[in-house]
Amino acid sequence: MICTILLLVLVLVLLSFILTHRTRSKSEPPLDRGLIPWLGHALEFGKDASKFLNRMKKKHGNIFTVRAAGRYVTVLLDPHSYDAVINDSDSLDFTRYAQVLMERIFNLRLPHHQPGVAKALMKRHFLGMNLATLNSTMCRYLQSLLKADMPQNRKDWKEEGLFDFSYSLLFKAGYLTLFGGEQNNNSTDPSSIYEEYKKFDGLLTKMARGTLKPEEKKTALSVRKRLWELLAPAGLTESSGSSPWLHDYRRLLQEEGTDEEMQRRAVLMQLWASQGNVGPAAFWLLGYLLTNPEALMAVKREFSQISQMETSETLPMDRPMNTPVFDSALEETLRLTAAPFITREVVQEKTLHMADGQEYRLRKGDRVCLFPFVSPQTDPEIYQEPQKYKYDRFLNEDGSVKKDFYKAGRWLKYYTMPWGAGTNGCVGKQFAINTIRQFVYMVLTNYDLELCDPNAQMPEINASRYGFGMLQPEGDLLFRYKPRNTH
Repeated sequence: MICTILLLVLVLVLLSFILTHRTRSKSEPPLDRGLIPWLGHALEFGKDASKFLNRMKKKHGNIFTVRAAGRYVTVLLDPHSYDAVINDSDSLDFTRYAQVLMERIFNLRLPHHQPGVAKALMKRHFLGMNLATLNSTMCRYLQSLLKADMPQNRKDWKEEGLFDFSYSLLFKAGYLTLFGGEQNNNSTDPSSIYEEYKKFDGLLTKMARGTLKPEEKKTALSVRKRLWELLAPAGLTESSGSSPWLHDYRRLLQEEGTDEEMQRRAVLMQLWASQGNVGPAAFWLLGYLLTNPEALMAVKREFSQISQMETSETLPMDRPMNTPVFDSALEETLRLTAAPFITREVVQEKTLHMADGQEYRLRKGDRVCLFPFVSPQTDPEIYQEPQKYKYDRFLNEDGSVKKDFYKAGRWLKYYTMPWGAGTNGCVGKQFAINTIRQFVYMVLTNYDLELCDPNAQMPEINASRYGFGMLQPEGDLLFRYKPRNTH
C-alpha cells in the first residue's frame, strides 16, 4: 500500500514536471522556476509580494519570469517601459485574468458582459455634473454618520481604532450613497452590511489565491451568500433608493441576459470595487498625519484658511478645491500604501520593447504583471528615503504641484500609480479623492483628536494584501476624539 502511494506521488511529480517545466530561450526574460515542481514561487509570492519581487529584481533586474502554481508570470518593474504593456490591447488581454478573479472571489460569471459599455456607463455617472451630485450625497451621509457617532454635545473623549473608525464610516456613507439610500424601504442597516462585508474582505485574498482552509471556506461561502441576500434589492428599481449608476448597471446586466442571481453577485463585486479602498486610504492618511505633527499642522492650516472663507461647515464639493498641501499628503500616502498588480494575459506571442533598447519575447499563455509599488513608488532611485512619509514630497518649493521625477536620468511619465493607468485606470478616482478630502476635512475641523499613545507608530502592513489595491494594517492605531469646542 505504501509503495503504491509513493509510486503515485512520484508519477504526479513527474507529470507536473513534464507539463510545467520549461527552459529559457535567449530572447526571453530571465527565468526563475523556484525549487518546488509546479508550485514554484507561489507561496513566497503570495506571502509577501513586495519582499519577493524586490529580491527577484536584485537577482535578475527589471524584467524576469517566475513560475507560480503552474503558471509563468513575467514581471516588469521598469516604469519607463510600462506603456509597452499598458497600451497593447492586441497581444495582452485584461479581461481573462479579471474573469478568473471574478469567479474565484464572487462566484460570478458574465459571459455576455460588455466591459466597454459598463465603463462608459461609469464615466457618465462618475464624471461631470453627475459627479457633483454624488459628492453632495456622500457629504450629507458623512455628516449624519459622524454626528450619530459623536453627538456635538459630548464632552468626554471617545477611544477607537483609527482603521475601524475610518473604514466603517466611509463604507457606510459609500453604501448609502451608491447602494441603499434612505428611500429604500427594503434596505438593510449599513452597519449590518459592514459587519458581513468585513468578514468577506478578511478572506478575500485567500479566495483569490484558492488557499482557504476548510473552516475559512465554510465561512466565506456563508458570508458571501448572506451579502447576496442583503444586496438583492439594490438598484433593482428606480425607487430602490440606490444611485442612478447602480440602477443603470443592473439594467445593463438585464439587457445582457444576466439572471437575477448573477446580478446579485455582480452587485457584491461592485460593492467591493467601490468601497474596498477609500476607507483604508483615509486610515493611512489620518494615521500618517497623527504620527507626523508637522504634516498635521500643515493640512490643518490649509483647511482653516478654506473654512474661514466658507459659510458651510463642509467643503463645497460641486467645484474644484485648491488644496495642494492636502493633495500632496494624500499622494504621499497612496505612494506608500496603494499596491495593486496590473495584470495582463498574453493572448498572442509578443516582443516587448524595453525603454533601454532591450527586447524580450513573451510566450502566449503566460501572464504579464506590473507592480508599481516596487517601482516607481518605493524605488530609491526615484525617491530619497522612499520608506519615509514626507507630506510635502509632491510640492515644489513655491507650493505648486511637483510632477517632475526621474529614473536613470530620464523624466518619468509614471512616478506613482495608485489609480492604475491607461484604459483600465480608475474611473472613480475623482469621486474617491473628493470623498477622502471631505472626510478628513470634517474630522480635522469638527473634532479634537490625538493618539492614545503619543509615541505610537504606524502599524505594520498586512503583507498578504499586496496586489489587491489599498493595503491594510496588521492591528490598528488607537486614537481618541471629541467634538471641538468652538466657543
